[in-house]
Amino acid sequence: MNQSLEHRLNQIIPTIITDDFLGGRGLGNELAFYIFDYPPENELTIRDHIKTMLLHLPIKRPGIKAAHINLFEFLINHLENRRLLDKAINMQRTEGDAALHEKLMPVLHESKLGPLFVEKVKPADQDVILVSGVGTVWPMLRSHALLNNLHALMGSKPLILFFPGKYDGQSLNLFGKVKSANYYRAFRLIP
Repeated sequence: MNQSLEHRLNQIIPTIITDDFLGGRGLGNELAFYIFDYPPENELTIRDHIKTMLLHLPIKRPGIKAAHINLFEFLINHLENRRLLDKAINMQRTEGDAALHEKLMPVLHESKLGPLFVEKVKPADQDVILVSGVGTVWPMLRSHALLNNLHALMGSKPLILFFPGKYDGQSLNLFGKVKSANYYRAFRLIP
């Protein structure tokens, strides 16, 4: 891990425990959606850091409630609940990735997953929501599409999306290689 990433990671907790952050102040009536972008090769470091953050947040700000959702685990659980996981695995083996993607598109559409996401994290009961696993669910789920579907459902609750790639404030570039549709509604958490 380079020093720049380590420095940025060390700024997350002090930033998100402030009253201004938790209250959404200074956003000019924008949604409290944030993106923490990072080099994809540091995925394991980010996963460990999220675990550490969840342990340290209540120490740094007693009473804070933070929820973490890993999108990969979220999708696996959704497919299990629909009794589709084993079928999906078999289809991928026999028919390939493209056929599986096409077949699962209706089940994994962001407009259907948004309400399930909200049901799982219960934003009214949280102070901040952390989201990871963006790279592991691509291309089954596109992060910008999910965020677009969460706008109306999340209220003013701060949401931080950990993104393996680059976010320039206007567009997402997954893995530094897959350019996504423009997405203007989030702020970089730590520049």
